[in-house]
Amino acid sequence: MVAGEASGDLLASHLIAALKQQLPDAVFFGIGGPKMQAQGFDVWWPLEKLAVMGYVDALKNYREIAGIRRRLKKRLLDLRPDIFIGVDAPDFNLGLEADLKAAGIKTIHYVSPSIWAWRGGRIKKIGRAVNRVLALFPMEPPLYEKAGIPVTYVGHPLADIIPLETSKAAVREALHIAREAPVFALLPGSRQGEVGMLADTYVQTAKLIRERYLPDAQFVVPLATRETRLLFEAAIYRQQAADLPFRLLFGHAQEALGAADVSLVASGTATLEAALIKRPMVITYKIAGASYWIMKRMAYQPFVGLPNILAGREVVPEILQDSATPENLAEVLVKLYADKENARAVAEAFTDIHLQLRQNTAEKAANAVIECLN
Repeated sequence: MVAGEASGDLLASHLIAALKQQLPDAVFFGIGGPKMQAQGFDVWWPLEKLAVMGYVDALKNYREIAGIRRRLKKRLLDLRPDIFIGVDAPDFNLGLEADLKAAGIKTIHYVSPSIWAWRGGRIKKIGRAVNRVLALFPMEPPLYEKAGIPVTYVGHPLADIIPLETSKAAVREALHIAREAPVFALLPGSRQGEVGMLADTYVQTAKLIRERYLPDAQFVVPLATRETRLLFEAAIYRQQAADLPFRLLFGHAQEALGAADVSLVASGTATLEAALIKRPMVITYKIAGASYWIMKRMAYQPFVGLPNILAGREVVPEILQDSATPENLAEVLVKLYADKENARAVAEAFTDIHLQLRQNTAEKAANAVIECLN
């Protein structure tokens, strides 16, 4: 198995656990993270080696990543595992899967590349590379069926894990946060590149919310690793905001979102978590200018955030790239905080998405893997 970032680590860890129930002697190895390791996965390289942002970052790290893929391919061709499962990370995994499939090793790609969003031509490459695709979202299987590529819709494990209702009062009590305080969750991403790009903007936004709008506002900031926490702390001191009520958490993104009235979320899987917890949010993102220009030119969808893409309309605002100034973000976050009617409408739209994605994902994915093995 190969997973390339925190969301893939989560997906893969659940799949490993489900497979072990049916195949107790199975052995798992490759590139992964701590959640996979906790399930007995043998980490040959840590997933952080693959966690890059956009084209510019990928080019900077190309030599190291290409070297890892070359060495991994040699080891797998020598070892000849029964099956290879690439978990997301399509730019790394699809080429590797094609080589392994050509050598007679069965391959599965878990998480359809976002061919519905951009670079739809990749579907031919996917067909050459894999024996089956495991798709997380309901709009994906028809695209593969039309191209004659075996596909299984498995839903998203977060929809199984997160309850249909999350009690704000209960989460605040557990985190010792006042029940009536205005609370904003700030999620600047799970990767160091993301946090490095967004942390200063997030801190400045929090300062403006306190200074201009809500002097009693509080901010909960879940951070995935020690490195990302240090980056955010550095931004707090750079922006002379050490006196602001930031509550930094190690992980616990769902608790932070559950405690919040409104969230500011970097585009990615965290936006889906926020949607499943059914709070209003602002989706934001910043990447290197050249990467943004390329991706914008190639996009099919009018949205970048999964919640809006799944709903087929703008349920929550997206403020991206140069528009993502602290002034703009603070103003929209405070408007959302005050608009209780909108909060109800958002919760209703996100409940529909939650029910669509709740499919007992790990078990469905494990059954598809075993079917492919057989």
